[in-house]
Order: sequence, then C-alpha cells, then structure tokens
Amino acid sequence: MFEGTATAIITPFQKDGSIDEDGLRRLVDFQEENGVTTLVPCGSTGESATLSHEEHVRVISIVIDQAKKARILAGAGSNCTEEAIKLSRCAEDLGADGILSISPYYNKPTQEGIYLHYKTISEAINIPLVPYNVPGRTGSNMTADTTLRLAQLPNVKGIKEASNNLPQIQKIIEGKPKDFEVLSGDDGLAFPIIALGGAGVISVAANCCPRSMSQMVNLCLKEKFIDASAIHYRMMPLFTDLFVESNPIPIKYVMKRLGYGNGMPRLPLTPLAPENRALLDRDIALLGLI
Repeated sequence: MFEGTATAIITPFQKDGSIDEDGLRRLVDFQEENGVTTLVPCGSTGESATLSHEEHVRVISIVIDQAKKARILAGAGSNCTEEAIKLSRCAEDLGADGILSISPYYNKPTQEGIYLHYKTISEAINIPLVPYNVPGRTGSNMTADTTLRLAQLPNVKGIKEASNNLPQIQKIIEGKPKDFEVLSGDDGLAFPIIALGGAGVISVAANCCPRSMSQMVNLCLKEKFIDASAIHYRMMPLFTDLFVESNPIPIKYVMKRLGYGNGMPRLPLTPLAPENRALLDRDIALLGLI
C-alpha cells in the first residue's frame, strides 16, 4: 500500500497567513518528479493542529487534485474519536487512498482506549487506516501489543512508528501479519527500521530531499545496505538539524530557501532562530540543495 518514501509535506503559507496554493501544487510536483511514492498532507509537519477544518479539507483536496501518480495518505487524526471519524470520512470522500491517524493526545487514554479509538475509526471508513505512534507529541506510547492487536483488524494496514524504540518496533515487525506495513516516523531511523523488515518511511527531510530519500529507501528495500548507508550518513546532519527546534519550524525555513512558502509557521510556533538558520544553511549547502 504505502511502501517506499512518503513525504509528510509542509503546508506553505503566504505573507497574509493564508494557504499558498500555488506553492503547495508545485511542492506536489517536486515530490512526484523525484521519486516519492506517497504524499501525506495535514500531518504534524503540515501544521494540522493550527489549520481550520475548512483549511484541512482544502489542503487534502489540493494535494489529491494535483497528484498524478503518488498515493495520498491523508492526515485526519484527532484526540476526539468522533472528530477523527468526521475528518477521515471527508478525506475518503475527497479520494484519499488511506488515512494517517495520530494516537490520541492530551487525553492520555489506556491501551484499551487507544485500541477502541482506532477500531471505531477503522469501522467508519472504507479505506486503509494507518495509526501514528509518536509519544513525544501525544504523551502516551502505543505498545507493540496494542499495535499487533490493531494489525488484526481488516482495515488497519500499517503503523507510522515514531517512538524511537527499536526493540518495540522490532517486536511489531516480528509479530505483524504479512500485509501490515511498519513505516518509520523518524528519518534517522528509516535505514535500521527497513533493515529490520520495515516497509519505508514517512519523512520530513523528503520535503527538501525527495530524490535522496527515495534512493536510500529503495536501496534498503532491495537489501543494498552498503550503498544505502552512504546516503544515510551523508544526510544524518540534516536529519538531526531538522529537529533543532520543534518540527516543522526548521523544514519550513529550508523550504522557504527552496522557494516554497514564506517559511513562517503559525503561532504558537515561531520562525527559526538566527543561530539555527546557520546550521540548516550549512546542511543544505553541503547537500547541494541551493
């Protein structure tokens, strides 16, 4: 379904704070021209937390309309199960190929609550559901046992794993059904997760480096790990520096340098600090992006 490189695309804004539709459409083209197989609008990197419902739906519709060949895994999560169902149904109606749904944040549900949240969403839609485990944002970890329990549901087809817990991720890979895909939610762990049997990555760095990320992931999937490791190590400074401040602050700065949007995230996120701009300027220069 979503094997390979998926980009968690930014939502570019104009100077007045509105969605930069032209920039978003050009970004979709840039991704497809450089080997990305899946696009993920309205995730954390797309600032879904500060998009209105109307903007959320609009961004997904633009990406679906512009994409020629990439699959669309639409971000449609919420810590309210009913709200997540409404967003998921909207994305399905627009033509999304699947739904990426963050584990409930702030509420801090039990593992049974997390399971029932996803089970209820999966039963309300007719396209694949991919849960997203990111304890650093949600305040709770979805355990391997809960993930493997969800993997038995007919409409849950994968997991975006951003726990940074390799033993946990390995347990999921070892115990999952054949048609259940484990996707790295961390660029720096894409290489080892795919080497363990993962199916790909949902990437922040692919916004600016879609070709390099696609090449690395494809080499890993072909078990050409020596060649893939050369790309992995070359890109590690960027992987690290893209999180020098909260995502998507750094990647929005980089994408502004590349001509996509004004680089400004919405409050409460703030523009990248001057001292950190120097780090990203060095990284993109070394990678030949500008």
